[in-house]
Amino acid sequence: MTTATYTADVPAPAGWFSRSEAWLDQRGKGAWIAAMVLGFIFFWPVGLALLAYMIWSKRMFNKSCRHSSHSHRRHAFGAMKPSGNSAFDAYKEETLRRLMDEQGAFEAFLERLREAKDKAEFDQFMDDREKRAAEERKTEDA
Repeated sequence: MTTATYTADVPAPAGWFSRSEAWLDQRGKGAWIAAMVLGFIFFWPVGLALLAYMIWSKRMFNKSCRHSSHSHRRHAFGAMKPSGNSAFDAYKEETLRRLMDEQGAFEAFLERLREAKDKAEFDQFMDDREKRAAEERKTEDA
Protein backbone atom coordinates (compact mmCIF):
# COMPACT_ATOMS: atom_id res chain seq x y z
CA MET A 1 0.00 0.00 0.00
CA THR A 2 1.30 3.40 -0.85
CA THR A 3 1.34 6.55 1.22
CA ALA A 4 -1.40 8.04 -0.93
CA THR A 5 -3.68 5.12 -0.11
CA TYR A 6 -3.87 5.62 3.63
CA THR A 7 -3.52 9.40 3.70
CA ALA A 8 -6.65 9.67 1.55
CA ASP A 9 -8.65 8.10 4.40
CA VAL A 10 -7.26 10.53 7.00
CA PRO A 11 -7.86 14.31 6.88
CA ALA A 12 -4.84 16.41 5.87
CA PRO A 13 -4.18 18.06 9.27
CA ALA A 14 -4.26 14.68 11.06
CA GLY A 15 -1.40 14.04 13.42
CA TRP A 16 1.10 11.23 13.46
CA PHE A 17 -1.17 9.13 15.68
CA SER A 18 -4.09 9.25 13.21
CA ARG A 19 -1.79 8.49 10.28
CA SER A 20 -0.22 5.58 12.17
CA GLU A 21 -3.63 4.24 13.15
CA ALA A 22 -4.84 4.38 9.54
CA TRP A 23 -1.65 2.70 8.32
CA LEU A 24 -2.00 -0.15 10.83
CA ASP A 25 -5.75 -0.49 10.13
CA GLN A 26 -5.08 -1.01 6.44
CA ARG A 27 -2.64 -3.82 7.18
CA GLY A 28 -5.05 -5.58 9.52
CA LYS A 29 -5.00 -7.06 12.99
CA GLY A 30 -1.63 -8.74 12.44
CA ALA A 31 0.04 -5.35 12.04
CA TRP A 32 -1.49 -4.15 15.31
CA ILE A 33 -0.27 -7.27 17.11
CA ALA A 34 3.21 -6.94 15.59
CA ALA A 35 3.39 -3.28 16.66
CA MET A 36 2.31 -4.25 20.18
CA VAL A 37 4.93 -7.04 20.42
CA LEU A 38 7.65 -4.72 19.13
CA GLY A 39 6.52 -2.11 21.64
CA PHE A 40 6.92 -4.65 24.47
CA ILE A 41 10.34 -5.67 23.17
CA PHE A 42 11.81 -2.19 22.78
CA PHE A 43 10.03 -0.23 25.54
CA TRP A 44 7.40 -2.06 27.55
CA PRO A 45 5.14 0.97 28.28
CA VAL A 46 4.61 1.42 24.52
CA GLY A 47 3.52 -2.20 24.17
CA LEU A 48 1.24 -1.87 27.17
CA ALA A 49 -0.27 1.34 25.78
CA LEU A 50 -0.91 -0.35 22.41
CA LEU A 51 -2.52 -3.33 24.13
CA ALA A 52 -4.78 -1.03 26.18
CA TYR A 53 -5.71 0.94 23.05
CA MET A 54 -6.48 -2.23 21.10
CA ILE A 55 -8.75 -3.49 23.88
CA TRP A 56 -10.40 -0.10 24.43
CA SER A 57 -11.07 0.43 20.71
CA LYS A 58 -12.23 -3.21 20.37
CA ARG A 59 -9.59 -3.99 17.72
CA MET A 60 -8.63 -7.16 19.60
CA PHE A 61 -12.12 -8.62 19.26
CA ASN A 62 -13.14 -7.60 15.74
CA LYS A 63 -12.67 -9.98 12.83
CA SER A 64 -10.82 -7.28 10.92
CA CYS A 65 -9.80 -3.68 11.39
CA ARG A 66 -12.07 -0.76 10.66
CA HIS A 67 -10.67 0.54 7.35
CA SER A 68 -10.09 -2.77 5.63
CA SER A 69 -13.57 -4.13 6.35
CA HIS A 70 -15.48 -0.93 5.54
CA SER A 71 -13.61 -0.12 2.34
CA HIS A 72 -13.91 -3.69 1.11
CA ARG A 73 -17.67 -3.71 1.72
CA ARG A 74 -18.07 -0.32 0.03
CA HIS A 75 -16.31 -1.56 -3.13
CA ALA A 76 -18.12 -4.91 -3.23
CA PHE A 77 -21.61 -3.46 -2.94
CA GLY A 78 -20.86 -0.40 -5.07
CA ALA A 79 -20.49 -2.66 -8.11
CA MET A 80 -24.02 -4.02 -7.65
CA LYS A 81 -25.78 -0.67 -7.20
CA PRO A 82 -27.64 0.45 -10.35
CA SER A 83 -26.50 3.75 -11.83
CA GLY A 84 -29.85 4.78 -13.25
CA ASN A 85 -28.56 4.65 -16.83
CA SER A 86 -29.90 1.49 -18.51
CA ALA A 87 -27.19 1.37 -21.20
CA PHE A 88 -24.41 1.63 -18.65
CA ASP A 89 -26.07 -0.91 -16.34
CA ALA A 90 -26.39 -3.39 -19.24
CA TYR A 91 -22.72 -2.84 -20.14
CA LYS A 92 -21.69 -3.28 -16.51
CA GLU A 93 -23.77 -6.46 -16.15
CA GLU A 94 -22.25 -7.95 -19.33
CA THR A 95 -18.71 -7.03 -18.23
CA LEU A 96 -19.23 -8.53 -14.76
CA ARG A 97 -20.69 -11.71 -16.30
CA ARG A 98 -17.72 -11.99 -18.67
CA LEU A 99 -15.28 -11.48 -15.80
CA MET A 100 -17.06 -14.14 -13.72
CA ASP A 101 -16.79 -16.55 -16.66
CA GLU A 102 -13.09 -15.76 -17.06
CA GLN A 103 -12.54 -16.25 -13.34
CA GLY A 104 -14.23 -19.65 -13.53
CA ALA A 105 -12.10 -20.67 -16.49
CA PHE A 106 -8.95 -19.47 -14.72
CA GLU A 107 -9.82 -21.38 -11.55
CA ALA A 108 -10.41 -24.53 -13.63
CA PHE A 109 -7.02 -23.98 -15.31
CA LEU A 110 -5.32 -23.63 -11.92
CA GLU A 111 -7.03 -26.82 -10.71
CA ARG A 112 -5.74 -28.71 -13.77
CA LEU A 113 -2.24 -27.37 -13.09
CA ARG A 114 -2.42 -28.50 -9.46
CA GLU A 115 -3.64 -31.95 -10.50
CA ALA A 116 -0.84 -32.28 -13.09
CA LYS A 117 1.75 -31.19 -10.51
CA ASP A 118 0.35 -33.67 -7.96
CA LYS A 119 0.47 -36.47 -10.53
CA ALA A 120 4.05 -35.60 -11.52
CA GLU A 121 5.13 -35.56 -7.87
CA PHE A 122 3.40 -38.89 -7.21
CA ASP A 123 4.96 -40.45 -10.32
CA GLN A 124 8.39 -39.23 -9.19
CA PHE A 125 7.79 -40.72 -5.72
CA MET A 126 6.80 -44.07 -7.22
CA ASP A 127 9.86 -44.07 -9.52
CA ASP A 128 12.17 -43.28 -6.59
CA ARG A 129 10.52 -45.98 -4.50
CA GLU A 130 10.93 -48.51 -7.31
CA LYS A 131 14.61 -47.59 -7.74
CA ARG A 132 15.27 -47.98 -4.01
CA ALA A 133 13.51 -51.35 -3.96
CA ALA A 134 15.58 -52.50 -6.95
CA GLU A 135 18.79 -51.34 -5.26
CA GLU A 136 17.84 -53.15 -2.05
CA ARG A 137 17.21 -56.36 -4.01
CA LYS A 138 20.64 -56.04 -5.67
CA THR A 139 22.37 -55.57 -2.30
CA GLU A 140 20.46 -58.52 -0.82
CA ASP A 141 21.35 -60.77 -3.79
CA ALA A 142 25.04 -59.85 -3.57
